[in-house]
Amino acid sequence: MAVNEAERRAMTRALELASLGPRGANPQVGAVILSADGEVLAEGWHHGAGTPHAEVDALSKLAPGAARGATAVVTLEPCNHTGRTGPCAVALIEAGVARVVYALDDPGAISGGGADRLRAAGVSVEAGEQAESAHRVIDGWLTAQRLGRPHVTVKWAQSLDGRAAASDGSSQWITGPEARADVHRRRADADAIVVGTGTLLADDPALTARDGNELYPAQPVPVVIGTRAIPDDAAIRRHPHAPLAYETHDVHAVLADLHMRGVQSVFVEGGPTLASAFLAEGLADRVLAYIAPVLLGGGRLALTDIGVPSIDAARRLTIDRWLPLGADLLAIAHPVSSEEPVTSQEEGTH
Repeated sequence: MAVNEAERRAMTRALELASLGPRGANPQVGAVILSADGEVLAEGWHHGAGTPHAEVDALSKLAPGAARGATAVVTLEPCNHTGRTGPCAVALIEAGVARVVYALDDPGAISGGGADRLRAAGVSVEAGEQAESAHRVIDGWLTAQRLGRPHVTVKWAQSLDGRAAASDGSSQWITGPEARADVHRRRADADAIVVGTGTLLADDPALTARDGNELYPAQPVPVVIGTRAIPDDAAIRRHPHAPLAYETHDVHAVLADLHMRGVQSVFVEGGPTLASAFLAEGLADRVLAYIAPVLLGGGRLALTDIGVPSIDAARRLTIDRWLPLGADLLAIAHPVSSEEPVTSQEEGTH
């Protein structure tokens, strides 16, 4: 049975509801309960670890029996395990829901499998509706579940001829105000922002996310990688969050520690050396290349060695979108292939 228009509208609304929930160990999930004729009966979302999941939150707003024969539209496959809360698949079955439409499969080795449980109980299930939009909402959580590390976005700005700076090292500003505003919006969506000590010492960035002259309510934790110390008078010292400093060049170790701290998404914009290190290690889940219509020449390349000895070993990307930003152009891309998922999971995270 194909997804109908009422269910599509409900999924769009469920995605809006999902974004109301906090980022953390649990995914942001939204749910809408529809009557048999497509009317909205209830809405819900996950309010944080230990609270009812989105489906149960929505069901709790209905009188007993009111969901019988209804359709539940959910952004993530209903869970199938008991942690701090019970299985959402069972809650839907017991409520008498006749149909479930969801966007993304739950990748959890323990929490997944809700769709099969629903089908076994005679519930009609449809998967994949607006999956791409749902993925964007919880890409950090999905990467943490599948790979055991934060989701990594690598960003750089470059001239049309692939330079990050002029021959004298000056780089402010290659791109225009629209592109810079876009960067700040994307910073605000990340849990952490990462630079190397080279960029820190050369540019003294604040590493805040700003809307004009005002700080966004959500600020990424500033992270500095490298063996040189952060100066006492550095602008980063005035950031709302205390900076995390890693005296290492091992980006795997940095991501592992950030993962242990609950960081699910990082925004890497630390210059050519750091960007290239993440790319060389295959740790970029998303690439943002801001391209300005200027020519700089010289040797200040936007990327350095990323471990590509021949064209056969090129790091292939899929372009998700070309986004005009004033006079500049943003290429949003992801690697063609990704790492294998991790095989172990902690019980009760969803």
